[in-house]
Amino acid sequence: MVKRRWVISVLLIGSLLGLAGCTEKAATKKPDHEKEKVTESQKQPVQKPQEQPQKEKEKKPVVVNVMDPKTKSIVETFLPEELGYASNPDSYKQEIEQWARDLARGTDKTAGYDQRMVLDKIDANGQIIKGKPLIILDEAELVNRVMTASAMGGDVELPITITASGYKPEDTAHLNEVVVGSFTTYFNSGVVGRSKNIELSAMAINNVIVGTGDIFSFNTTVGPSDASHGYQPAKEIVNKKMVMGIGGGICQTSSTLFNAVDQVGVSYVEKHHHSLSVGYVPQGRDATVSYGGPDFRFKNTTGGPFLIKTIYAKGKVTVEIRTSAAYQSLIKK
Repeated sequence: MVKRRWVISVLLIGSLLGLAGCTEKAATKKPDHEKEKVTESQKQPVQKPQEQPQKEKEKKPVVVNVMDPKTKSIVETFLPEELGYASNPDSYKQEIEQWARDLARGTDKTAGYDQRMVLDKIDANGQIIKGKPLIILDEAELVNRVMTASAMGGDVELPITITASGYKPEDTAHLNEVVVGSFTTYFNSGVVGRSKNIELSAMAINNVIVGTGDIFSFNTTVGPSDASHGYQPAKEIVNKKMVMGIGGGICQTSSTLFNAVDQVGVSYVEKHHHSLSVGYVPQGRDATVSYGGPDFRFKNTTGGPFLIKTIYAKGKVTVEIRTSAAYQSLIKK
């Protein structure tokens, strides 16, 4: 009987414990409608913090940098807006044109990019004495480039053309073969100063190679005819008067050269007459020169290279135009 009661007690206790466990589970379990609420809330998009509007970027000024194509250095910097590119384009362009002109040709204070060609010479040993190439800065093209870049800014390279003398190294050994032009003038050898000046200027142009397309300049080739270069006082024509001056007589050399080179197919770039007639060449056949002033310049349009040869002797000077037999038919006028 006692045993039976004990069994019943155990069963009752177990039942109570089971009910307590179920009640606890039931208490922790969420109702279905709450589940739905949680699910819906999880589906809601997470709102990002409102972004601050970006500050408007400051407008950068338009800048045009003009650069040297060889050194890559900046030659000039322009701020087009400050110079009136938009407000007064005509005035802006005129300012750029003046700047380009000064840059190419130089000013009283600065040298320009443009350089006349200094022609090569053959020395006494047959070796070449190198001169300098022709350098030209294209002013119009430079203005166009700067004007185009002025709209948006950017870098502009200088439009520079460098031209070397128009002959081949193998030509030099043959340029003495044929004389295609020659002229001789005479002077009083007793007039020492004048004689010396003719000699110095004649030797300065001796053995100069004039290549195809080359421009010969008497002043550039001879250089200053002053005392520091050995030139002496002699009579010369200035403003229709005969006056004493250092270097008097060099015009006889330039005039002799003109009459020789006029026998071949060249074109004249610059040529001037004296203000008075001279006795050593026929009237109208002179070519006056003065360093820093009037020059005698011609371009070799013959189609082949030639050599200027001078022969100085007592009382006379001769200029010959020589070339190779291969070019003779091209060069002879």
